[in-house]
Amino acid sequence: MNKHDELQFKVIKTLDEVSKDLIEQKGTLPSLKNYRTKPGFSLPSEQFNRELMKPATITQKFTEFEIHEKLVNAFKRQGIKDIKFEFAITGDISSPSADFELKSYNFLQHLEDSVNNLQLQCPLQPPSGSDFENLMPVQIMVLIVPNIKKLVLQQMRWMIIGAIFFTLMIISAFYITVSALLRQKKLSEIKNDFINNMTHELKTPLATISLAIDALRNEKVIQDRSKMDYFNDIIKEENKRMNKHVETILQAAVMDRQELQLSKQPMQVNHLIEEILGNYTLQLQEKNGVVELQLNAKRDLINADPVHFRNLISNLVDNAVKYSKENLLLKISTTNTSKNLIVRFEDNGIGMSKETVRRIFEKFYRAHTGNIHNVKGFGLGLSYVKTVIDAHNGKIKVESTLGKGSSFTIEIPLLKESLIPEQQATISVT
Repeated sequence: MNKHDELQFKVIKTLDEVSKDLIEQKGTLPSLKNYRTKPGFSLPSEQFNRELMKPATITQKFTEFEIHEKLVNAFKRQGIKDIKFEFAITGDISSPSADFELKSYNFLQHLEDSVNNLQLQCPLQPPSGSDFENLMPVQIMVLIVPNIKKLVLQQMRWMIIGAIFFTLMIISAFYITVSALLRQKKLSEIKNDFINNMTHELKTPLATISLAIDALRNEKVIQDRSKMDYFNDIIKEENKRMNKHVETILQAAVMDRQELQLSKQPMQVNHLIEEILGNYTLQLQEKNGVVELQLNAKRDLINADPVHFRNLISNLVDNAVKYSKENLLLKISTTNTSKNLIVRFEDNGIGMSKETVRRIFEKFYRAHTGNIHNVKGFGLGLSYVKTVIDAHNGKIKVESTLGKGSSFTIEIPLLKESLIPEQQATISVT
């Protein structure tokens, strides 16, 4: 049984209970039949005799207030409180011009609306075998409960709220589960890409070193000092390359554990940039690259970790070189604000899409280039850059246009004047 049927059943029971109560209380009137058998009792006329013997109607016996109270109490016994209802007592409800002998104030207002209102009828007839059987005029009690659907919804409000709450919980749990699965899938793909990249990056220098060692065993190479120096240099460079890859992986592990320890000291950034660029001479020559330096910052002294800040600058220069075509133009400039040093790296490389710019600082993220894999790396460089910038209370901003180039702008707090050593010339940048 649904809530609507349950409520309708309780209203029917209420109406039946009140109807029986009205009939029973009406039946307590003294019967005038006994007076006809008493000695000396006579009636003025036969018509008056019929009128006296005629039982009183419900409307003559009870007032509107009394019937209303009986209905309210009956509803309470059925577990329904504060219900709105209208009622009336009539002789013939089927007639369009039915004369309602007794009715509540708003009864006629709700009588015509049988769609939204629950309308019930109950005949008020004495029980079979009573003194009033066939004597009592036909009367019908009509009970109307307005807006029955609204009342059902009100009674079901906690059930509806609970259903909505649990539905939201199920949807949330489903969303969290699907998100976790997608995240796990993404992490699995990242892990596989990282392993593939790491394997490739480590195998390449190992293969080069192996070939160089084999070449050093050749008799002709042994007898030629210049060739031996050449292959020794190759081994040395490939060894540095491997060490750099290992260092990158270790840096990622340190960032995962949030154990980036800084040993800050005063550093001159203009001089540091010039020194780092000297290490990229060969790479720039391969790309036919040109570097424009505009080191206009008159105050370039910051308090930074020498190792991590050097790696930060190196990563940004290295990215500009790697992600560029021929005829690279790299512009590096430094300027001052009142409290900060601004360093800007601008190139005319391949650029990035908006999606790549949005995710560029995510660990292991690399821009999609289809099946082309001509740029090596683990996708850790810019993630490391962002971590170092944050550790130095700085900011970094990226601007890029696909096919036209990119620019990275970093903002680092200047060293406070009270902390600047008297002999800046003795400050180390290494």
